[in-house]
Amino acid sequence: MDPDILRVTSADGVGLVVHDLGGGGRPLLLSHATGFHGCVLAPLAGELADEFHSWSLDYRGHGDSDDPPTDIGDWSRFGDDAVAAAEALELEGALGFGHSMGGAALLMAELARPGTFAGLVLFEPIAFPRDPDRAVDGPTPMVEAARRRRTVFADRDEAFDNYAGKPPLDLLTPAALRAYVDHGFVDRPDGTVELKCNPEHEARIFEGGAEQDLFDRLGGVACPVLVLTGRFEGNPPGELGPVVADALPHGQALTLPQLSHFGPMEDPAAVAAEIRAFAGARPAGARPPTL
Repeated sequence: MDPDILRVTSADGVGLVVHDLGGGGRPLLLSHATGFHGCVLAPLAGELADEFHSWSLDYRGHGDSDDPPTDIGDWSRFGDDAVAAAEALELEGALGFGHSMGGAALLMAELARPGTFAGLVLFEPIAFPRDPDRAVDGPTPMVEAARRRRTVFADRDEAFDNYAGKPPLDLLTPAALRAYVDHGFVDRPDGTVELKCNPEHEARIFEGGAEQDLFDRLGGVACPVLVLTGRFEGNPPGELGPVVADALPHGQALTLPQLSHFGPMEDPAAVAAEIRAFAGARPAGARPPTL
């Protein structure tokens, strides 16, 4: 059965879908990474269901939300999407969890609407310092890979088997990968299935990530923020996680070296444990201060 959904509209008129992933307790807004969708975080929500009621947003151009009429590479609009979801859910002093681009969007939402979150847990948020002297000579491998992404499969089972057999999505748990496939494709008239997230959109979001100025504004985020990172080797978002944490007035960094950049879908239980610890929902041991 599909999760219940809430339909909201972002500031520039883009229709968005917010999935009710259930659970009991305080509200938790989940925020996905580029190229994914809200339902891929359902296994994480399940790990937290006894103490949090989770909602998960499909950002513009992802999942069941609409494509934007303007350039999807403008990251400020993802912040607008998160604000629209928070306002529709009447969130105040809630907890937020964001992954990669989704982490950046929650930071932007808190800057735009202070007090929305009592605290944020972010897994490798994309908020890098800008380097005006750094020249980019053509598309990066990540951008090129996005533009080459296969979009059509015979059915969802073929897509699942394809992703499960090769990096990087082979790192996802079967439940997370199944959620990605089941909700990330649309049925075509000929019986095949097609990715909902346009590969060109994904490529433009990656390109736009290097252009956004969020890092310069991190000093305005007043709530506590726990920045989780996976292993550093070959993983720039992980390497820069402590830098992001240091730029936040109330930031803390914690490394989970067994995880990759896909940590929230790779080991939802491990990430859920850190969310619980941060929120003070269980004894935390030697961890960053709880709320």
